Amino acid sequence: MPRDGHEMSPILNDLLSLTKAALPPLEELLETATTTVRDLVTEGERVSGSLLEQNQTAAHGLAWVATYVESLRQMQGWAERLQADGKFGEVEQLIHQIAFGEYLWQLYGGIPMSQGEIVRLQDLGLSQDQMRAMMTPEVMTLTQEANSQAARMRLVELMQQQAANITVGAPGLDDELEMIREQFRRYAVERVEPNAHDWHLKDELIPMEIIEELAEMGVFGLTIPEELGGFGLPKAAMAVVSEELSRGYIGVGSLGTRSEIAAELILCGGTDDQKAHWLPKIASAEILPTAVFTEPNTGSDLGSLRTRAVKVGDDYEITGNKTWITHAARTHVMTLLARTDPDSTDHRGLSMFLAEKTPGTDENPFPTEGMTGGEIEVLGYRGMKEYELGFDQFKVKGENLLGGEEGKGFKQLMQTFESARIQTAARAVGVAQSALDVSMQYAQDRKQFGKSLINFPRVAGKLAMMAVEIMVARQLTYFSANEKDNDRRCDLEAGMAKLLGARVAWAAADNGLQIHGGNGFAMEYQISRILCDARILNIFEGAAEIQAQVIARRLLG
Repeated sequence: MPRDGHEMSPILNDLLSLTKAALPPLEELLETATTTVRDLVTEGERVSGSLLEQNQTAAHGLAWVATYVESLRQMQGWAERLQADGKFGEVEQLIHQIAFGEYLWQLYGGIPMSQGEIVRLQDLGLSQDQMRAMMTPEVMTLTQEANSQAARMRLVELMQQQAANITVGAPGLDDELEMIREQFRRYAVERVEPNAHDWHLKDELIPMEIIEELAEMGVFGLTIPEELGGFGLPKAAMAVVSEELSRGYIGVGSLGTRSEIAAELILCGGTDDQKAHWLPKIASAEILPTAVFTEPNTGSDLGSLRTRAVKVGDDYEITGNKTWITHAARTHVMTLLARTDPDSTDHRGLSMFLAEKTPGTDENPFPTEGMTGGEIEVLGYRGMKEYELGFDQFKVKGENLLGGEEGKGFKQLMQTFESARIQTAARAVGVAQSALDVSMQYAQDRKQFGKSLINFPRVAGKLAMMAVEIMVARQLTYFSANEKDNDRRCDLEAGMAKLLGARVAWAAADNGLQIHGGNGFAMEYQISRILCDARILNIFEGAAEIQAQVIARRLLG
């Protein structure tokens, strides 16, 4: 493998056999951990909510263990497919071995749930003997030899030679999806990257001409069926497009998220008339939607929403407050969650509305009667702006009750979370890739002590681990998208992809800023924006803690 005096151990020559043999002990480890944690949180024959909360570290640790096991399983599948196609070259081999070497060690010694929280197997209640059971000869070989400084240095050497490639390593997609990637990468390079930092620094809305160009490229109707005005493409295509546009600027990559959420809500829960009326207009960007769910005092606890929808004749009047509403000012319709049953206190009294509004201007952002709003100034993720909204007897047509039936809003929203989290995972991969792009260039250009930064092992090591973890998160994201495309329940897989992807994006941005040194702290450098943009990924579409809780509940049954 690595040359120039950095020879790898010959035992890694049969890499795929080694990594394949490492998976069964991980499956056994996960099974043991699941049983152990289930014993901690079970009362009678059911998982207890209070015990789950008391043992939150163990439960969330289980979610991370499961995410790592699934990640390595998907990396093995990726590597085997590439080998079968004759595309498992040296770059791919290095990514694969480093991923296994690092994640196996972390499984045994401690997984970073965040920068200050390392969860270890003993936190899940495993004994030393149970922990040592995963250390088969194959696992020990990989942990000892796969993620070496020599391997990381060689990977970065090859990355410099292949700088023209769109991704570090073959992503393993079919030709159609690769063509889509190339198309949107070109667009991002030509139209987004030259302007993104200026939009960020000036805190400007992404220009309408960009939205119009994206509409012509089909971004807003990617997964909407053809008979309803869309392109009928799979979620995997949506993931690729989101990744490449977010690599240019997360604000641009997130424009499609609004339409994706609205379209998914209408496809899953709307009447035939609602589908025929709204979906072609969303697909063409004739109308721009926004999601209006969160309230000032609820956050992730959507079941406790207090905004009221009162029926007046055939229509509704909505009163209440919403916050963290993205792209609220210049959109035409809100997917708005409100309580239609005043006697309810949980999710069962909630309904979803397709609430029409007039797009605003800079001078008058919210001209529609019964609605007011104010901008929330934010660190990053600025291209669409965030708002607080107030509703006072805001009128919604009765025909715009989603599905034509009250009390279904929460269930309708839950049906969209798989797609939303897959797309968020893809956006995270794009942001991480953006951090790698600018940091790689800086490390090559910046000279210190007579040589480029990239020649220092710790700098090269950071870049190598960015590339490796980006590929891991990418494969997990593609897997969840493929599960969705095959009509299989994938809330678990989508949650794992989002959980890992968000951490990978933050680590890449943080390490990228470190490579920039003091310059990274200057707002003129792009990495400062990328760091701010990356930070939100661990919060929206389900904060990391909520995401881990959801995964744990599924695992524990």
